[in-house]
Amino acid sequence: MRLLGVNIPDQKRIEASLTYIYGIGPAISKRILVAAKVSPDKRTKDLTADDLNAIKNVVEANYRIEGELRQLVRSNIERLKTLGTYRGSRHARRLPVRGQRTKTNSRSVRGNVRKTAGSGKRKVALK
Repeated sequence: MRLLGVNIPDQKRIEASLTYIYGIGPAISKRILVAAKVSPDKRTKDLTADDLNAIKNVVEANYRIEGELRQLVRSNIERLKTLGTYRGSRHARRLPVRGQRTKTNSRSVRGNVRKTAGSGKRKVALK
């Protein structure tokens, strides 16, 4: 089923299905269903057109989702970079932003570089 431009699973409860939309987590999903007066126990395939319209109206009126939210996040990161903040420089260098350690973690971001004492190749002398 397609809702707000996103394919959501038919077999799951609507409460869980809504979390497939970027920007909607479990807590917001519950709030949306309460505001739309839709039972969270209903399966997505069992929703009526009125239920879908109610959910769609609540989401469009109150929440930023998908492309609009991604654009907002990207512009916030770009603003930090142009201001020259520490967080902005961490984003630019693709390093952890929120104070995590980098000696042992964040290896995948840094290209999994491991430099140990015995990793240098031994040079064989020619006779």
